[in-house]
Amino acid sequence: MQYGLCHLSIVALRQEPSDRSELTSQILYGESFKVLEHRKSWSRIRLSFDGYEGWVDNKQFQFIEKSEYVQLSSARELLCYDLVNFIANHNQHLHPIVMGSLVNPCKVLNHTFDGEGMAGAKDKTKLIETALLYLNTPYLWGGKTPFGIDCSGFTQMVYRLNGFKLLRDASQQATQGEALSFIEESEAGDLAFFDNNEGDIIHVGIIMENHHIIHAHGKVRIDRIDHSGIYNVDTKTHSHKLRVIKSIV
Repeated sequence: MQYGLCHLSIVALRQEPSDRSELTSQILYGESFKVLEHRKSWSRIRLSFDGYEGWVDNKQFQFIEKSEYVQLSSARELLCYDLVNFIANHNQHLHPIVMGSLVNPCKVLNHTFDGEGMAGAKDKTKLIETALLYLNTPYLWGGKTPFGIDCSGFTQMVYRLNGFKLLRDASQQATQGEALSFIEESEAGDLAFFDNNEGDIIHVGIIMENHHIIHAHGKVRIDRIDHSGIYNVDTKTHSHKLRVIKSIV
């Protein structure tokens, strides 16, 4: 088994080993992973944080030793909480990193980070404060950053910045936590899941106070939520059908 580490700011994780293939997620600076299959130009990997798999360009990561992988994957995460910050390489050249990047691995990569990182679990009340930092971020299928994000990438990153672990896709996140019977039982920071006509979970958002929800739909936006689902304040229609509300924290 081989192991890798992302040394660039934002790297595409793709469905197939091709630049034309679907973007399924993104790898942020400092994320480590197992290399499941290594080819001439592409490698299939499994991220240590959530077990998500996909293909990454070999030019966009560095191999590391197993001992380094074990150390990084077991250490408490230290995350960049600034919208954009910088690391310096061994030549003192600056490289941008974005909110949610891991700065623990700087020593392994021979990089330096002078900013302040966030670590450890925060109070549940901080989830909405973090979520609002992504407000108006454009929707991007597979995105995980303030420059483009999808619905489950949004919820995963908000929770991760507060020290909590969510899986990557909405359908996976729906398997976590405790189901609530009514909206009235929910608290700010709980997750609401929505399904399609076939009953498949296709969307997720974060419950706010006073029957509002923040979610990624076109952009990260705030709408009303009721027992039927999300009521889009612009179109004056329900855009998503409510399936279940989960308390994760």
